[in-house]
Amino acid sequence: MTLTIGVDIGGTKVAGGVVDEAGVVLAQVRRDTPADDVAKTRDVIVEVVAELTAAYPVKAVGIGAAGWIDATGSTVLFAPNIAWRDEPLRDYVSAAVGLPVTVENDANVAAWAEFRFGAARDADDSMVMLTIGTGVGGGIVIGGGLLRGAHGIAGELGHMLAVPGGHPCGCGRLGCIEQYGSGNALVRFARAGAHQEPDQAAGLLELAGGDVRSITGPMVTAAARAGDPVSRAAFAQIGHWLGISLADLVQILDPQVLVVGGGVIEAGELLLGPLNQSYVDALAQRGRLPVAPVRPAETGNGAGVVGAADLARRI
Repeated sequence: MTLTIGVDIGGTKVAGGVVDEAGVVLAQVRRDTPADDVAKTRDVIVEVVAELTAAYPVKAVGIGAAGWIDATGSTVLFAPNIAWRDEPLRDYVSAAVGLPVTVENDANVAAWAEFRFGAARDADDSMVMLTIGTGVGGGIVIGGGLLRGAHGIAGELGHMLAVPGGHPCGCGRLGCIEQYGSGNALVRFARAGAHQEPDQAAGLLELAGGDVRSITGPMVTAAARAGDPVSRAAFAQIGHWLGISLADLVQILDPQVLVVGGGVIEAGELLLGPLNQSYVDALAQRGRLPVAPVRPAETGNGAGVVGAADLARRI
């Protein structure tokens, strides 16, 4: 059985794991990320890989990193949370550990984990995944492989246009779906609702100590589960926009499966209920044509390690 290593690099942690061909993690190592120091971050990755290879006969290494990765899977062009700019990460790590290495965007890695071992494992051709966290990310599988684009940076699904001239986005545009379907959007909608209708947000405001500005995502989820009207309405709003975006993706790509992942889906039906309703309503004119089912992600926090390791098996 071929064993590979997957390394998931975030702004706060470097997590590595040895993964078998069935997507089972056999061993794990975790370190803090020295995000403001490029050299130290590289060295931490090498340390993680070296510790794992000392115990297992590993054939290759896959690295998932938040940022733009070039089309060859070798260079981190830009990372928002780590001081990487045109960083030749693949060649550095490969030379240090003596193994083949590939580097991929973290959302693509998570999507690949879902396609191979998670909610879309029954699909053999195509899948689109939206990751709903602080922002909105995504990954696209077409023809059994990741859609990476001419420059390696395809799949930035959070920056599809939702509302022309809408809320400013960090990418520089106005009205991206990230500003209407993310965890940040959930909080923004809830704060606005609590400010406008405090009587309908009594439960939420109690959790926030009466201060609208103190409202957080976990508070909105807890209040919504307890029946708070404003909190439920905030989930309905982001679900509405996400459902429309998924319908757009179906019209463009016609995938077998749609997967929704990320921390916000821990709210369950509070989000998935309005999302699915919006999705179905938006595709009402498709009639009897087949459309992709929407499924919650299954691989959870291990997606980065598992997906990166499986991609390494394909170097």
